[in-house]
Amino acid sequence: MTVSLIISTYNWPRALYLCLDSVMQQSMLPNEILIADDGSGMETRDVVRHFEHISLVPIRHIWHEDRGFRVAAIRNKAIAASRCDYIIQIDGDLILQRNFIQDHLAFARRGHYVAGSRGMLTKELTQQVLNGEITSLTPMTKGVYCSNNVMRIPFMSAFYRMLSPEYNPRSCNMALWREDALRVNGYDETFEGWGFEDTEFGLRLKNSGVRQLRIKFRAVAFHLFHEKVSRERCLTNEHYYLESIREHRTRCKRGIDQYTILLSPENRLLLQPQYPGDGILRYV
Repeated sequence: MTVSLIISTYNWPRALYLCLDSVMQQSMLPNEILIADDGSGMETRDVVRHFEHISLVPIRHIWHEDRGFRVAAIRNKAIAASRCDYIIQIDGDLILQRNFIQDHLAFARRGHYVAGSRGMLTKELTQQVLNGEITSLTPMTKGVYCSNNVMRIPFMSAFYRMLSPEYNPRSCNMALWREDALRVNGYDETFEGWGFEDTEFGLRLKNSGVRQLRIKFRAVAFHLFHEKVSRERCLTNEHYYLESIREHRTRCKRGIDQYTILLSPENRLLLQPQYPGDGILRYV
């Protein structure tokens, strides 16, 4: 099994640097890293180039023009560009515990996707981390809350997986088979602005027969504090989500198939930019 790590980011290069630094220290590296960039400036590109030179695995920068919060679209473009069997998705404001990738791969099961969580850092602790004053985080670090989400206890994770109910997935810590993402046509790009795009994605996975596995006490990640983004599209997005529930959707109309053409039974893909300047990589 090969694995792609997709990291979503937007104009926070210092956080992305720390995120990628934690990826470089993983006990098991992914086969490739894709930066799903929702229109960041040159400072983010410089961070990516720095890690391209030192990484032991390929890093590719998937970028499109900044036209507002379009995380569903940039994730679709990154999934389309991925070349591996299995996809782990995170956000670029997470710092990963060194067994994060290894833990996710231990949970990978056909017919399932994995939903994880993260511990939260206070504003004060986040600033110390960004400044380099604190370089190691644990559940006991002052300023870490939701600390039960950052306790790594592998034997307990097996019990939690069997007993925990499903919940709305967070794409900041999520993993699935690439073929399942293609089956439901990826994220629905009708969702712009913050809210519900990952919940609706999980709904279509469930409707298509892909079951959820909760991962807790493994795949530990620490979330850097940031101010809340605008919620002005939240009610509109919730309306689209409720429509998906009513219609029992298994696929979306505005999805990943805009960027992909199936060339063979092995899922080799040709990427097609929707409009000039999207920065989508082409390969055959």
